[in-house]
Amino acid sequence: MSFDTAVILVAAGRGSRMGGDLPKQWRDLAGQPVLAHTVAAFRAAGLERILLVIHPDDHARAESFGLQLVNGGATRTESVRAALEMLATDAPARVLIHDGARPLVEVAQIDAVLEALKTHPAAAPALPVTDALWRGAAGKVAGTQARGGLYRAQTPQGFDFPALLAAYRAHPDEAADDVAIAQAAGMDVWITQGSETNIKLTYPADFQRAEQILIAHQTTESQTMDIRLGNGFDVHAFTEGDHCWICGIKVPHDKALLGHSDADVGMHALTDALYGAMAEGDIGRHFPPSDPQWKSAESHIFLRHAADLARAKGFAISNCDVTLICERPKIGPHADAMRAMLAEIMQIEVERVSVKATTSERLGFTGREEGIASIATATLVKS
Repeated sequence: MSFDTAVILVAAGRGSRMGGDLPKQWRDLAGQPVLAHTVAAFRAAGLERILLVIHPDDHARAESFGLQLVNGGATRTESVRAALEMLATDAPARVLIHDGARPLVEVAQIDAVLEALKTHPAAAPALPVTDALWRGAAGKVAGTQARGGLYRAQTPQGFDFPALLAAYRAHPDEAADDVAIAQAAGMDVWITQGSETNIKLTYPADFQRAEQILIAHQTTESQTMDIRLGNGFDVHAFTEGDHCWICGIKVPHDKALLGHSDADVGMHALTDALYGAMAEGDIGRHFPPSDPQWKSAESHIFLRHAADLARAKGFAISNCDVTLICERPKIGPHADAMRAMLAEIMQIEVERVSVKATTSERLGFTGREEGIASIATATLVKS
């Protein structure tokens, strides 16, 4: 669905009710601009075709997001119209339109709108009005209003793209929101579940509330995530030979590494780091050197077992870092190949794997080129 769905983030306003010199969508919220939180929410929902509607004065700020930019108009309706016309050159099947100043929208709310669009031409989140409603005049209550059937509208509002584009082209006037234009064109709009936290930042107090919501969310998330760190260390001496196996790569050298298996010092350290993060001992516990079947075994067997065990326990390998300590052979020319090999064995992205090398400044057994040492760290995460 992500390839057939475009997102329009409306962020061209100046936010006069908020006050201050910087428009609200560019102000800092928990260490990032408001719009950074908004964009992240839609990317987390798997949506990548995102158009950002901005004021022409904000181009320099907006370019850092790497999104397609659209200059907005004097009103929200004009801004959305400009974005729709730009999309029309390569029309998606669906479009979601969201206020850039609603940074706390959750993936569940986005998904609910997308799900509704499978069977309806339009859908939008809303919350039923539960408070008593008054009409006021001159600072006094002038009457009451029945709240039955009334909802507080939110975004993202989702639509069949061709139908909404036609509705906008047939509606030259300003409207309260996109639902109003869709309704004017005769489209039925399905109501999905809104959220009390999906607030629109309008007044200074809204920023304080948003900060509190983000802090509470981050605290809950940290409490429900199981993050494990493990360290591994290994040493192998040199012996006669013409190559070394290091991190799964055959590296030419005038010596080989001595060990019960293939003596892959980097892979052994990383394997122990994974086992350590799970409190599962070390390689020797799972593959005893006293067992002849593991003599001269290839070390990818050990690393794959550790990675598979982590997945079986519900963990994802977030990242790993391997440091090799030696004077020779030089690791740099082989580091990228080593990263790719380790990533393939563990079945993770290569961007999550680091391999680097250092020397001991000619000190100790590594400095005397008697062997190689390796230190590794691995991070496991379980939600």
